[in-house]
Amino acid sequence: MGMTFQELQMYANFEELSRDVLDLAKEILPDQLLYLSSINGTQQIILKLSSEESKIPMSEGMTFNLNQSLCSFVDFEKNQPAIFEDVREEHRLDDLRNALEKAHVRSYLGIPISLGNGERFGTLCAIHDEKSQFDEKSVGLLQRIVRMFSYYLNLERFAYRDALTDLYNRRYLSNFFEDHPNAEGVIFFLDLDGFKKVNDIHGHDAGDLVLKEVALKLQKFVAEHQDAFAVRLGGDEFVVHFSSLSSKETMQQRAEQLLDSLSTWDTGYELSTSIGIVTYTEDGISDLNALLKNADEALYRAKQAGKNTYKFF
Repeated sequence: MGMTFQELQMYANFEELSRDVLDLAKEILPDQLLYLSSINGTQQIILKLSSEESKIPMSEGMTFNLNQSLCSFVDFEKNQPAIFEDVREEHRLDDLRNALEKAHVRSYLGIPISLGNGERFGTLCAIHDEKSQFDEKSVGLLQRIVRMFSYYLNLERFAYRDALTDLYNRRYLSNFFEDHPNAEGVIFFLDLDGFKKVNDIHGHDAGDLVLKEVALKLQKFVAEHQDAFAVRLGGDEFVVHFSSLSSKETMQQRAEQLLDSLSTWDTGYELSTSIGIVTYTEDGISDLNALLKNADEALYRAKQAGKNTYKFF
């Protein structure tokens, strides 16, 4: 599950620490334009720049397709940087040649930033409009800075993620509502049908595996909807939140998609899901506790209706 820009904005001292990382990197490579980026799927976003006074047209918040970025050459699996001291001499960059010339990029160094679970976060990069030399000592020092930054990211991540499933947790959901007091959206409140039986018959280890499988299915679902994220509230209760309102027909289609996904199990367990749906508008109820209470009431009616179904509040 990728780390979103929304999540990063909740991290304590992220702005200050990312600026410190660039300042330290600038001490090592003073002539370079340095930046921190995050990578989520096929998208890359520029989080912080050491300076915006450069021939190279970059700014904070810019988003690129990763396959059109030099950062696509960074080796996250082997934790190895990408180094191009003169991009004009690299045949591997032929497909990017015109774009690099237009952006005045002549040299590039990209250091991978990964999380403790091996998931890629993004990069610390140095670029210049002239040829550069990146010596082994400088690259090594930048890698040490990145390791310290990764430790910080891991600590913050634990505060907003469920330890078992790696979905967002209740704290993340609460902070999201605090940061968006006058918004609109939709909450799907999900509860697994038959989960207690899995625990009772097969044990809690089997139950944990089921919860992890649910999380994988929810991650796949929200990846198909750019305005959605998934939360584990606790136990076998989950929330899928949509940050915009849509037609009732669209919400029904999404609910049916979830029901279908969460009633199909290769393990043979007899599991399904019930869903309570609640919507909220800019001028309506936006208190999270009240919304969850209403969603829980709709969920109860879905259970009473025979389970494996959904009800609107």
